[in-house]
Amino acid sequence: MNIQIFGKTKCFDTKKAERYFKERKIKFQSIDILRYGISKGEYQSVKNAVGGMDNLIDVKSKEYESLHIQYLSDKSDVEERLLDNPALFITPIVRNGKKATVGHRPDVWGEWVDFLEG
Repeated sequence: MNIQIFGKTKCFDTKKAERYFKERKIKFQSIDILRYGISKGEYQSVKNAVGGMDNLIDVKSKEYESLHIQYLSDKSDVEERLLDNPALFITPIVRNGKKATVGHRPDVWGEWVDFLEG
């Protein structure tokens, strides 16, 4: 299992995700999404795994409002803004190879762990 956690340092759900894997002694790589962002390749993989770009955007964030994302009709413009402004992502994004989750999803992470142990 190769776990990556893309999160924000002040995000409680990111801390919960890190704690979840630490408690189970599963190694993970923690990436501060605000500092390092997410590559286009990683973004595409996560987007495919979670059912599309709309499931990654935090519509409650200040950036969503200030960047007027809701008024953009061209999906490529929205994706470009998303990649340029990582604060728009819902966190944590937890990636396990081609699989990924957005937000606090211990139910899904548990399936990954069970599969590994089984």
